[in-house]
Amino acid sequence: PDMYPGNCWAFKGSQGYLVVRLSMKIYPTAFTVEHIPKTLSPTGNITSAPRNFAVYGLDDEYQEEGKLLGEYVYEQDGEPLQMFPVMEEIEDAFQIVELRIFSNWGHAEYTCLYRFRVHGKP
Repeated sequence: PDMYPGNCWAFKGSQGYLVVRLSMKIYPTAFTVEHIPKTLSPTGNITSAPRNFAVYGLDDEYQEEGKLLGEYVYEQDGEPLQMFPVMEEIEDAFQIVELRIFSNWGHAEYTCLYRFRVHGKP
């Protein structure tokens, strides 16, 4: 609910995934990822921020491989809130979206995700 340092969903290492069920099926148009700015970080860096990630649309939570909606890079020197448009041509609406994080900006122990939002049309 807030953006204080440490109030994040943290997972061990630099790779992980998050699956969210939306309140309704939508045609995704964009995603936002938010991390604290370097100025709020007690260490002065945000090496725990996600770096390379992809987003997939799933038909149900048991689906192993969803429909790729795009692959992206969260820029550590960019704005704390960054928006990423859907990159792939999609004809399906999804209620379940998977965020797959492949790397962070260098933190050896964990990766922090503060906010992930899905934007789209019902």
